[in-house]
Amino acid sequence: MNILRNAHTSSRSKSQSNSRARIALTIGDPAGIGTEIILKSLADCHLLALDATFTVFGDRHYLRKAYDLLRNHDNLLIADPDRLEIVDIRTNEEISLGIGNRASGAASFAYLEAAIAQTLAGDFDAIVTAPIAKSAWKQAGHDYAGQTELLAERSQVDDFGMLFVGKSPHTDWVFRTLLATVHIPLSEVTQQLTPELIEQKLELLRRSLLQDFGITNPRIAISGINPHSGEQGQLGLEERDWLQPLIDRYRQQHPNVQVTNPIPPDTMWINPAKAWSDRNRILLGHDAYLAMYHDQGLIPVKLLAFDRAVNTTIGLPFVRTSPDHGTAFDIAGKGIADPASTIEAISLAVELAKIRQGA
Repeated sequence: MNILRNAHTSSRSKSQSNSRARIALTIGDPAGIGTEIILKSLADCHLLALDATFTVFGDRHYLRKAYDLLRNHDNLLIADPDRLEIVDIRTNEEISLGIGNRASGAASFAYLEAAIAQTLAGDFDAIVTAPIAKSAWKQAGHDYAGQTELLAERSQVDDFGMLFVGKSPHTDWVFRTLLATVHIPLSEVTQQLTPELIEQKLELLRRSLLQDFGITNPRIAISGINPHSGEQGQLGLEERDWLQPLIDRYRQQHPNVQVTNPIPPDTMWINPAKAWSDRNRILLGHDAYLAMYHDQGLIPVKLLAFDRAVNTTIGLPFVRTSPDHGTAFDIAGKGIADPASTIEAISLAVELAKIRQGA
């Protein structure tokens, strides 16, 4: 890939005030809906009113192509790329909307690499990533489980996690769910779930609630692993043998943190659903939930907050958020991609960056 960068937009003035949150936005896979949702988001008046500056990392050619394709749609607000600050990263290979392949994977990888490098150099406070296709990355020779793992590797951190955050439009209650294990086959979950891992995730969650959300005395709900949380060893031994003793020790070590006993996975999400939908039941919700594996946590997140959930990588030296959906190759270029989750991701990135700044 031949990568070029726009001379006047590839670096930022070091004298620029640090009071505004500086947000880097990657367009993700250029064959997907990333260009569309980024351009729609940057036309949102509420987003533009935030105390932040936005720089787009991607190929100006594909941003312009998306703009020209979509600007004539009725009642569609979309930002003009000529009015945006863009780090222009180009490829010589033509990429077609709706067709994710080696070329689109190489391009999306290059966008994220550039954003990470400039953020680690101190030019930005946060990165918001549009969706990529893991299969396209692999075709391009980049064998990562996802963007999260590349972000962690380049940041040289081992202690990180995927925290999904959604704010209810009904009650303003914030639903936060951390996954203990992420992109692995279900058959490997119980092999990876160890006392050391769960204690690490609990501590990571506690630190994030303090550092990123300003919650000093958090209430954390933790899910069981087995049906009925093992039912005293009848349906599995993990809860009885090591998860409950681990929770008891953690409570002694952190008396300011309220951690539940392992809650049966089929009933854990009833109270968050009530807090999400009923203002009179907000107190039933916890500050955060620790789920044992991918679908256990993401089914309720997507059921309650599909268009509002934001994927946040915690444990990094900077803020990273992402919309909680994929590349949607099947609707790329049709003007119907919903930018709501991306707008939420950008808004949350600004909020978390401001908290880290102490603003």
